[in-house]
Amino acid sequence: MNNNDILRRVRYALNISNPGMAEIFKLSGYDITEAKILTLLKKEEEEGFVECSDMEMILFLDGLITQRRGKREGAGAETVVIPEIRITNNMVLKKLRIALDFKEEDMLAVFKLARFEVSKPELSAVFRKKGHKNYKPCKDQMLKNFLQGLTIHLREG
Repeated sequence: MNNNDILRRVRYALNISNPGMAEIFKLSGYDITEAKILTLLKKEEEEGFVECSDMEMILFLDGLITQRRGKREGAGAETVVIPEIRITNNMVLKKLRIALDFKEEDMLAVFKLARFEVSKPELSAVFRKKGHKNYKPCKDQMLKNFLQGLTIHLREG
């Protein structure tokens, strides 16, 4: 999945307006215009499409966490940004879990809504650190199904 697709799906599932998107980015220290947001929400084949960078995706998810959970204790006024970070599906899933304050049971229920069966050990494996013997990369299909289940949970449930 590309970052633009993830951004569109999260925006739809959480019913976030364009000004709301700008506010979420701002919470992570990224000042973005609504016009730029519209280019990030376009599909690849649409005119004016701009690829959402890994850094923009991280900043959006960090802003979402701040919006929904509040600032982390001990966090300074500015967000520390490391530009070399490549975002993975595992990171997206983990940040969404934090933002939504989901426990393991909540995650499994969302997957079930999408009719995508995930066992507790499989779910636990995608949240492990890379290099851990039980680490498992989160494939696109898993992330897509989570976002689909999240949409059902929040918009239709």
